[in-house]
Amino acid sequence: MFELTGKVALVTGASRGIGRAIAERLASRGATVVAAARGDHAGACAAAITASGGRAEAISLDVTDASAVGAAPGDVVAKHGRLDILISNAGITRDQLLMRMKRDDWDAVLATNLTATFLLAKAAVRPMVKQSAGRIIAVSSVVGQMGNAGQTNYAASKAGLIGLCKALAREVASRGITVNVIAPGMIETDMTRAIAEKAQVDWAAQIPLGRLGAADEVAAAACFLASDEASYITGHVLAVNGGMYM
Repeated sequence: MFELTGKVALVTGASRGIGRAIAERLASRGATVVAAARGDHAGACAAAITASGGRAEAISLDVTDASAVGAAPGDVVAKHGRLDILISNAGITRDQLLMRMKRDDWDAVLATNLTATFLLAKAAVRPMVKQSAGRIIAVSSVVGQMGNAGQTNYAASKAGLIGLCKALAREVASRGITVNVIAPGMIETDMTRAIAEKAQVDWAAQIPLGRLGAADEVAAAACFLASDEASYITGHVLAVNGGMYM
């Protein structure tokens, strides 16, 4: 199941955490993975994949650079002949109460988390339409579904991804392209591990399953949505949150 041999995937934000876990999981199922991140940060991800026998390359991509983002899917097709899977995962936070939030912090989060997905999807749809097949998957957040104090910019960007993907799913369904969203809850990553242990315990107490999630659990969901087994699923928000939001 979830066989991806012969598929080509572009994964943004692939340097660490959820993005890296997704890239590695897709490669383990046979996909050729183009791991994208700023600078040379995706190099370790691609190296780990190739060291384990998979196929991957790293590219430098700043998702706030509109021209670079718009060109990336076409560059993948030029090199690999096709683009089957787009995982739009790159994201940032700049948390602050709305009364104190600077416009720059709003703009930066929306540009990285939402506008970049718009640009990537717009460019990726073209080759996918020609192929009459494709998978577009955006990584949102439980915060985009339920909100969170101090994260109006982040919540707006992640909720925007849900609306974007639902609308796009309707536009491209007739072309054999599915568009879905994964909404992770509290996932154990470098960022959450840096937070005080008491805060992690407090978070876990709010989650019915009683623990933080693992990045690989999000990656498993992405692998499923990218596979042929999910061919009749589109416009869906798959929550990977331990029951934090139902």
